[in-house]
Amino acid sequence: MITISGLSARIAGRLLLDNASVSLPSGTKAGLVGRNGAGKSTLFRIITGDLVSEAGSVSLPKNARIGQVAQEAPGTDEPLIEIVLAADKERAALLQEAETATDPHRIAEIQTRLADIGAHSAEARAASILAGLGFDHEAQKRPAKSFSGGWRMRVALAAVLFSEPDLLLLDEPTNYLDLEGTLWLEDYVRRYPHTVLIISHDRDLLNTAVNAIVHLDQKKLTFYRGGYDQFERQKAEADELQMKAKAKNEAARKHLQSFIDRFKAKATKARQAQSRVKALERMGTVAAVIEDHVQGFTFPEPEKQPASPIVSISGGAVGYAPGQPILKRMNLRIDNDDRIALLGSNGNGKSTFAKFISGRLKADSGEVKTAPGLKIGFFAQHQLDDLVPTQSAVEHVRRLMADAPEAKVRARVAQMGLATEKMDTPAKDLSGGEKARLLMGLAAFDAPNLLILDEPTNHLDIDSRRALIEALNDYQGAVILISHDRHLIEATVDRLWLVKDGTVTNFDGDLDEYRTLIVGGPKPKEDKARPVLSDDGLSKADQRKANADRRASLAPLKKKINEVEALTGKLEKQIQALDTELADPQLYEKNPGRAAQKAKERSDAADRLAAAEEHWLELSSEYEEAMAG
Repeated sequence: MITISGLSARIAGRLLLDNASVSLPSGTKAGLVGRNGAGKSTLFRIITGDLVSEAGSVSLPKNARIGQVAQEAPGTDEPLIEIVLAADKERAALLQEAETATDPHRIAEIQTRLADIGAHSAEARAASILAGLGFDHEAQKRPAKSFSGGWRMRVALAAVLFSEPDLLLLDEPTNYLDLEGTLWLEDYVRRYPHTVLIISHDRDLLNTAVNAIVHLDQKKLTFYRGGYDQFERQKAEADELQMKAKAKNEAARKHLQSFIDRFKAKATKARQAQSRVKALERMGTVAAVIEDHVQGFTFPEPEKQPASPIVSISGGAVGYAPGQPILKRMNLRIDNDDRIALLGSNGNGKSTFAKFISGRLKADSGEVKTAPGLKIGFFAQHQLDDLVPTQSAVEHVRRLMADAPEAKVRARVAQMGLATEKMDTPAKDLSGGEKARLLMGLAAFDAPNLLILDEPTNHLDIDSRRALIEALNDYQGAVILISHDRHLIEATVDRLWLVKDGTVTNFDGDLDEYRTLIVGGPKPKEDKARPVLSDDGLSKADQRKANADRRASLAPLKKKINEVEALTGKLEKQIQALDTELADPQLYEKNPGRAAQKAKERSDAADRLAAAEEHWLELSSEYEEAMAG
């Protein structure tokens, strides 16, 4: 069992943990969740001993081994398989000693221990882990330095998994994995024989791989049994009960205070009033539930959507060098209502295809047609480096709105989901999530008809991912998505394309079938006569058409909502301007008639604003019900 008792810790003077306590039974697979910056990684550093806490303690079983992914990925001449095998230090030491030992008794002890720890099957186990993380047999023999940083981080992950520590600490392990690696890791963690504590914002991972959630919130740790969905329900119920308890407590306190205020000065009631004062002191207060506001995402709607297909590819091939295509034999079309996710292991060409569709790579051969006036927005994680480190979000947006007033520039930054206090912060000082929001907003700045997102969630917490899902579902254009976040894919797309074997083809199954292909089990039999049906009894094609029809049918309603939002904004500014005029005392002295007129204008504007807000609520409710239905 791991026991955290009364833990308090500060980073740069900021209190992140305050008398926090929690216990994890041995063998628990727990997800550590909380907002970005809450202190999750700090807690890991305290557990490993890399950081000393202000107060409290972390208790582990005697001789328990703690394992976490190395900060620096290996970049040596050693083959990958040897790096992973070397992670089991006891096995390596015993094998080395076995080569020089001469004492028969010691030789027997060494061989017995090697058999106990499964040393002779170690290479097969290491190879299996590397294969699960995307390295085939040939790749496992190559030197580590021949791989990029992201792939070497997978080797570091493979090494810690192979060492099989008693407490496995994983900090956002899926950030450098593709969907296939993520699905494999889910299965591996779920079957891991020891205790796991994993920081992740991947909802599906937290539902599939763990059996408990540790929530870091308001500097405290709370243990919940079950996966993330169960945690959310339990947390919501607990919050509701706490709010009811707070309301009840406040009512009781108000009643006692009222008695004290009325009777404390009367001699006949002094004793009763004093007893009420003591009762009030004993009662204490119930803390309010504090909800952090999550900034939303807004993708501007295309002014005009071209007719389908917006992209048509016939016999297309593309690569980075002439005559050396990465992808070929592509025969595809993208319609203006498509929501497509690209499946396939990293290295198969998903990002190459995204660059091809976005126009960053030209076709080597074949025919590619795009609709006239097609606008494409493209976001990829590597583009974070394209932000000017010393420039703020406002300065980045101002370059695209050179003639616009300051208020409009800042309003556009606000639509990207950046808080007011972060608008003037240099890009180098923004968090990963804030940089991603800014870059996504810049990618969609010109209201594209097609939005391509390559791993958009790497720096987003769960609530921000939920906001991204809502924004993508509200967006009226087409979407191509590359992501290792299965929940994001399932919630936003209705077509799956598989990038494999040097081409891109339609995948007729769903993500459950794809998961079966990745983590094992028989390949689903193709049945041309019986298409895969959705929960509504529709085929995938019919479901896609139904989704597109729904978005099209709701477009006029969404337009009305936007018009009413614009009207409320205009009325709010008008009222603010009138309030400024009416606050001037000289107006009433110099021109009482004008003052009366302005007061009436203010009253009329307030009435119109109230009516507009009521209309907005009605329209929004209608829209939400239609989307849910």
